[in-house]
Amino acid sequence: MSRLPTLRSGLGLGLCSLGLALVACTAAAGGEAGSSTAAAVETASDAAITAATYDDDRTVPPQPAPGLTLAGELTQGGYLRGTAPAGTLSLALDGQPLALDPQRRFFAAFDRDSGTSQTLVATLANGQQVTREVPVSPRAWNIEHINAARSGGGPSESFMERRRPELARINAARSINAQSEGWTQQFIWPVKGRISGRFGSQRIYRGEPGSYHTGLDIATGASGTPFVAPADGVVVLAAATPFSLEGYLLMIDHGNGLNSAFLHCSKIAVKEGDVVRQGQYIGNIGATGRATGPHLHWSMKWRDARLDPLLFTGPMN
Repeated sequence: MSRLPTLRSGLGLGLCSLGLALVACTAAAGGEAGSSTAAAVETASDAAITAATYDDDRTVPPQPAPGLTLAGELTQGGYLRGTAPAGTLSLALDGQPLALDPQRRFFAAFDRDSGTSQTLVATLANGQQVTREVPVSPRAWNIEHINAARSGGGPSESFMERRRPELARINAARSINAQSEGWTQQFIWPVKGRISGRFGSQRIYRGEPGSYHTGLDIATGASGTPFVAPADGVVVLAAATPFSLEGYLLMIDHGNGLNSAFLHCSKIAVKEGDVVRQGQYIGNIGATGRATGPHLHWSMKWRDARLDPLLFTGPMN
């Protein structure tokens, strides 16, 4: 088993961000785009060693295995891109199998509430395993403590009758796993404006946590502002009628389990099954669904992990 190389985590300082299940949000809060620090690329060329035995019991000197390359934002709500060693048959992160493309590239990501370390294991054709502990740095989330009881009661049955089919469509869209290489790209901003809500922000009501904000809100001050695809992908959901919370909802699959959702649109300019390219016009900002003003709520998810879009784009220039 190989020794652990040093990995430097990209901790987006000052990102009082918000989390990722599709929920309603508000354009009222203020703030400017934060900055994130990209994690350095590390190559582990001194992976595990192999030895072959001759008939006269001589042993070949230890040989270094091909390298394991890691890069990304190794922090809560962040992601990992890398290249597996030559001869890799399978790769897993904390027991979750990871897909490899023909160049042995892979992608994984870390939930908003991820622990501080995950184990990456590559199994090679010769039976050898290359193991790396991947550090995941914690974030200082914007937590607001409210001296009031959380409103109770829960959703009514009449609301859930409408909501269940919507959730079924969202879950079905996320299970499609479309063929796209958008996950390999440096993401761009779908639109530029004031960041009115951040990923990960949360309220605590007398010790009882409320749901955290699951995306990034961008307000331009008016409804109808066009927005574009942040990366290549395939449209997996384009709501023809507004959902109860999300309004006109658009979802794009970037491949390899990574997807984006855009909420509260006033118009969707693409249809399900369309292949979209980075920078392509795909819709207009609105205030449909449960929203207090026009803005774009952009959320991202890798499998079940909720992610911070700001870590994929870098600061807004």
